[in-house]
Amino acid sequence: MRKVLDKLISWTGLIMAMVLLVAGGLLTWASNFVADNVRSQLLEQKITMPAGAAIEDPLIKPYLAEFAGQKMENGDQAKAYADHYILVHMDKAAAGKTYAEVSSEYNKLKATPGADQDQVAKLGELRMSQFMGSTLRGLLLNAYAFGTMGKIAGYAAIASFAGAALMLILGLLGLRHAAGQPAPAQPSTRESVSVG
Repeated sequence: MRKVLDKLISWTGLIMAMVLLVAGGLLTWASNFVADNVRSQLLEQKITMPAGAAIEDPLIKPYLAEFAGQKMENGDQAKAYADHYILVHMDKAAAGKTYAEVSSEYNKLKATPGADQDQVAKLGELRMSQFMGSTLRGLLLNAYAFGTMGKIAGYAAIASFAGAALMLILGLLGLRHAAGQPAPAQPSTRESVSVG
């Protein structure tokens, strides 16, 4: 019975090794697919990370200095640019107000009879800048999110391959152990012979 149980557990381990191997392959494919797509999509935008005087602001430099002058091609660069370059400029231009807040002010001022048309025009331009900045930030942060998912898939692939190797070794050792076990002893059926 013990031998059968050892074989059952060992074969289960070998099946798990195959499942983990397939999962590792799929996760590797997913990781590479995401990384390639994020890279190609960002490179098509032809964004060069700002450098020099453009990043001297202390709200920008600590986050963009390592990427200065590089072509944007990965999610980490996209996040740094979105959160520490575009957003900093948007906040300065609108005194920290969001697109929705600026748009609301614009709509109220535009609907006010006798409103200063120069002020309406300036607020309209700010509204458009905030809209474009928010849109670009959203697109770049999506690239960052997908890039992060690709990295996680890559780490999961490594864990799957390691798990497959471990299960394979344990399964093979289990089968070897089961093969080396002696067959259970059969009960003795000696007949007593009477001498007489």
